[in-house]
Amino acid sequence: MSRPKTTTLPDILHKLNLATMAQQYEPLARHAAREQLGHVEYLQRLADAELAARQGRSVERRVKRARFPMLKTLEQFQWSWPANINRAQIQDLFRLSFIDQNRNVVFMGGVGLGKTHLAIALAHHACLHDVPVLFTPAVDVVNTLCAAQAVHGLPKAMKRYLTPRLLVIDELGYLPMDKRGADLLFQIISARYERGSILLTTNTAYKQWPRIFNNDSTIASAVLDRLLHHCDTIPIQGQSYRMKDKA
Repeated sequence: MSRPKTTTLPDILHKLNLATMAQQYEPLARHAAREQLGHVEYLQRLADAELAARQGRSVERRVKRARFPMLKTLEQFQWSWPANINRAQIQDLFRLSFIDQNRNVVFMGGVGLGKTHLAIALAHHACLHDVPVLFTPAVDVVNTLCAAQAVHGLPKAMKRYLTPRLLVIDELGYLPMDKRGADLLFQIISARYERGSILLTTNTAYKQWPRIFNNDSTIASAVLDRLLHHCDTIPIQGQSYRMKDKA
């Protein structure tokens, strides 16, 4: 009769999905021996290493699912460029209390003033603090929902924009939309009302929003009513940063 195969500690740890412990238990054991650490402290450090690795992987997954076009940070932002910007108000947003309160944020200003940069930086910061995020250009929202509606897949497509705690809609107003697109975008904003935060960037003042929504002032008013009820609007004024070398 053959002997049962001996199961090693690394095998057991891998079967328990404790890959970091499997990699670190020997180096940490040597370190614990040198430092004369007790068994409990050794196990604590081993568990801390596993937890840190899992948290790091979780952040990586959230950032990947957010679909950022690039990564930006608040530290990279050129505060000296916009002629008018409320730095303290923007920095306060990074406390993320607006997400806990299901409030919305609108960055409003002309092209090249850093609206998208700030939106990405804020949303990425949220990812680092366990907040599921989706970043999407406004035109992609409309095109995706219109295509889904055409093949009777609207509920599934809607869920994509309703599930994240923070939905970032970039560049609303750069391209007009037809009535169907306006109706579908309204459905997203209405469904998220007081259920999840929207971070929106736009180059269009609120009084001009009917132009965005197929010159339909009724839809524009309904969108603004839900969006602005719990909302911080942050105007950014100045000349385009991308045009500074051509002035």
